[in-house]
Amino acid sequence: MGGARYGDPVISAAAPLLATIPSPDRGVWHLGPIPIRAYALCIIAGIVVALWWGERRWIARGGSKGAVVDIAVFAVPFGLVGGRLYHVITDNQLYFGEGKNPLNALRIWDGGLGIWGAIALGAVGAWIACKRKGVPLAAMADTLAPAIVVAQAIGRLGNYFNQELYGDHTDLPWGLEIYERIDAAGNRDLLGGVAVGHVPLADSPVHPTFLYELLWNLGVALLVVWADKRFKLGHGRAFALYVAGYTAGRFWIENMRSDAANHIFGLRVNVWVSLLVFAGAVVYLVLAKKKGPRESPESLRGNDAEDPESTVDTVDSAEEPDKKVDEESADVTAGAPASDSVPDSAPDETPAGDKGKVEGGQ
Repeated sequence: MGGARYGDPVISAAAPLLATIPSPDRGVWHLGPIPIRAYALCIIAGIVVALWWGERRWIARGGSKGAVVDIAVFAVPFGLVGGRLYHVITDNQLYFGEGKNPLNALRIWDGGLGIWGAIALGAVGAWIACKRKGVPLAAMADTLAPAIVVAQAIGRLGNYFNQELYGDHTDLPWGLEIYERIDAAGNRDLLGGVAVGHVPLADSPVHPTFLYELLWNLGVALLVVWADKRFKLGHGRAFALYVAGYTAGRFWIENMRSDAANHIFGLRVNVWVSLLVFAGAVVYLVLAKKKGPRESPESLRGNDAEDPESTVDTVDSAEEPDKKVDEESADVTAGAPASDSVPDSAPDETPAGDKGKVEGGQ
């Protein structure tokens, strides 16, 4: 390693490659004994952005303030567990078998979240929360769809710091340089180590497939926002469009990745999942159109439909109906003409029912 030591200033061992994208020298920093992981920070940042934007979209559609955060209390933990379970199940050889430590399956901070499991189990958490709040799950899903895919894009930055999820060697100008990393003892540690001297790995530069997915996700977010505004999508159709758009991109990006993965009939597992989920999303997108216009703003308020202040006013009015009628009668009498200006024998030509409607409408 040219005599360089862990923690030494980074000095390039070769001429700078201006036509490539350099990787960060590390993905973990230490605040005393506490590791600060870029991957975790990116996941958290994505969740925060999704909650902020989702809340704004929900309120704009007529929903109550704070509903998205209430849903997230259930959906986010469920999603994290689901994402990890999917990863562990589909890449079980990394954690189980001879020489493997099953407890490493709990080390979520080392990376490894499957979006399919995160969405599936996250939806279960969201369903539970929506039932508790009395709001339609489909409308909430439509509202959060573009925010979720933007959160995915932000999360992909964590793969950049971890030097993972990239493709084969490339000579394209945007090729990604990946470096050898070592730990404090001088041992190879591509995830938690430091790139002392920026020594490139054998396949470097490579296709930054995580970057391709990041950009694709942002494009899907724009598509969903445009379509939702243009066609007033409801009943889960905006969410279905997001799923279809994401899986369409994931299909070709997954085929470019060079990291180890399980295969079925020669294709990576995630490629098959992309195909199946894409087909299901398209079918739902078409069939859900029969459900008619999108949900009304009133239906989005759920248990928050009655404003507390309005409820108090309603109760007060109900307790004193006679007083209110007397006051209205007094106002009408005060403004009426003298009794001798109207013959006592003049018939009242307004039917009782219609008269009540006129007064009530005021």
